[in-house]
Amino acid sequence: MATATPRGGLAGHFVAMARNNIWSNHRLLSACWRLSPAEFAAPRTSFFPSLRATLNHILWVDTYYIDALLRDPTVLERYGDPPPDFADVASLHDAQITSDRRLLAFCDRQTEQSLAEGLVLPRPNRTPPASSVASILEHLFQHQTHHRGQAHAMLAGTNVKPPQLDEFFLAGEQHLRRDELLALGLEPS
Repeated sequence: MATATPRGGLAGHFVAMARNNIWSNHRLLSACWRLSPAEFAAPRTSFFPSLRATLNHILWVDTYYIDALLRDPTVLERYGDPPPDFADVASLHDAQITSDRRLLAFCDRQTEQSLAEGLVLPRPNRTPPASSVASILEHLFQHQTHHRGQAHAMLAGTNVKPPQLDEFFLAGEQHLRRDELLALGLEPS
């Protein structure tokens, strides 16, 4: 079971964000399980045209950024080749949680020094300047939050009540996340 022992500093913050990330994705995708495949793929108003497209986009971007953070030399070769488009929520959930576990493990290995290191995110048509690992993680968590919010709003247009996604960090709300963290194999915080 992954520990919830608090760490300080920026490194500890990113571990907490990665734990929140896996919990939020699990909670949102678990709510989507109650949709039929047609409802999951139905056209909706947002940046991407459906819950399915939005949630698959989150996974694709996660895959790219995590591979880049892990300094995978093949990441650019796969840049234009997104992972499979998961048509069913169960498969997408499993793939997303696997990705989230990779991100949590990466964050758990970081130190203040490693977070300050520069990393060039490979792009097919340009070479951007290096960004710190911390900045890349900040961007990745913001990206997830941004698109989860869109998916949350789209879910509100169905007969499935969107789940609370902000019951993670505050003391006194542990009971609201405990069972899901245990189901994910994470020690409750």
